[in-house]
Amino acid sequence: MSKYEVIIYWSKDDQAFIAEVPELAGCAADGTTYQEALANVETVIREWIETAKELRRPIPEPKGRLAFA
Repeated sequence: MSKYEVIIYWSKDDQAFIAEVPELAGCAADGTTYQEALANVETVIREWIETAKELRRPIPEPKGRLAFA
């Protein structure tokens, strides 16, 4: 499990739970259940980091709970 903050909420428009990672731009996933959205976003976090490494882009350090969240 990653150490990045994950925000999970229900999207009425999508009829799915959305999991967003504010510290990783564009990093988000969805799922039909809360647990599925969390599992999916963990996969997306790993892929986000792998891609950033391949492209030699900076990877933010996890900060934990964000002040604005």
